[in-house]
Amino acid sequence: MFTGIVTDIGKITSVAQQGDTRVVIATTYDPATIDLGASIACSGVCLTVVDKSAGGDGPHWFAVDVSGETISRTARDQWTQGRPLNLERAMKLGEELGGHIVTGHVDGLGTVVSVVEEGGSHRVTVRAGADIAPFIAAKGSVTIDGVSLTVNTVRDVDGPDGQKAVEFGLNIIPHTWGVTTLGTIETDRTVNIEIDVLARYLQRMEHYRVNAS
Repeated sequence: MFTGIVTDIGKITSVAQQGDTRVVIATTYDPATIDLGASIACSGVCLTVVDKSAGGDGPHWFAVDVSGETISRTARDQWTQGRPLNLERAMKLGEELGGHIVTGHVDGLGTVVSVVEEGGSHRVTVRAGADIAPFIAAKGSVTIDGVSLTVNTVRDVDGPDGQKAVEFGLNIIPHTWGVTTLGTIETDRTVNIEIDVLARYLQRMEHYRVNAS
């Protein structure tokens, strides 16, 4: 489990095919505190640490294996050398829940349609398809590339394929803009979306209620 509060911006230093895709990520985390088998969210994707550096004064890095399934369901060009990633280590019992409950499982993809500066903040509008639309609500929570955010506005629109889509507005405050990869966001960029875990359960409950009636 995660909270959507980013604690480091990592950078992909190498990508290699070893069955799955082996990705090495540079980090400021102390490798001595990372266990092999630990979970780290990488721009919203929960991945397992399979190797790491020795630490000390040398470069700090950890490696993860990314399956073809994960690559097909996450943001375009995310797993490329030089790509910055929002990093968050798994939540520990007793820690402050500063964002909201995040599982690190991407529910769908969105496309950034506009980025507008408003005062010191930035208003970002994201478009997502019909699979995501029912789970986006004003003042609700959503995770974008691993960052816990509050939805400000919601508008139902027609997608390019003629199906219903949703456009939702997010206000990115200067702190979040500065300490996450959202500070480099631009139009047409693909982003990972994870809906609020409570919305998943509500959908499941509604499915059973309708089918039982």
